[in-house]
Amino acid sequence: MAIDDLLDEHEQSERVLAWLRANGAGLIGGIALGLAAIGGWKWWGNHQLEEHGKAAAQFQAAADAVEAKDKTAAAKVKALPAGTYQTLAQLDLAKSQVDSDQRDAAIATLRSIKTEDAAIAEIVNQRLARLLIDAKQPAEAVKLLDKSTSPMAIEVRGDAQFALGKSELARNDYSAALGKLDEASQRRRLLELKLIEAGGTPAKPEAKS
Repeated sequence: MAIDDLLDEHEQSERVLAWLRANGAGLIGGIALGLAAIGGWKWWGNHQLEEHGKAAAQFQAAADAVEAKDKTAAAKVKALPAGTYQTLAQLDLAKSQVDSDQRDAAIATLRSIKTEDAAIAEIVNQRLARLLIDAKQPAEAVKLLDKSTSPMAIEVRGDAQFALGKSELARNDYSAALGKLDEASQRRRLLELKLIEAGGTPAKPEAKS
């Protein structure tokens, strides 16, 4: 190897060392930050798993209390962190309260449910509306289901209109609900009876050619 080549390599080495001396702190800091970020991400993942495990255990304890009709059930459900677990527990608690003839308590439980899930919100509103009708508050039930479009919700809204003595509006809702139901649905017969009671006439099925 020529001396010039050795000098070139030495010069290059010196340049690399000089660059490292000038930028080494920043480089090491960047690596350290990167490693810290990876470690922090792993910590966060483990923390999330731990929190999820705690929430699941709390939910199971609350669900067991509800099933056993324990006096502490409501408190355990209320203590659950906001989210899916609490919503499911609240629905179970409300059902248990209805089964135990605690209608007003069930209404309060359903009113306390806060969810951004449209499907769950629809279930909550339907159950709450039925209880409000039973509690002689059909006007509140109508307001609750004012924007609902599912067959079941429209049927319940019809029940509320009928309870208010608004037979025409009840007929409209029952007919609308029937129009959304499949021909083979088992609810059709019940809905047709409700429509007849409200003074309407179920549409005859179209004859098949």
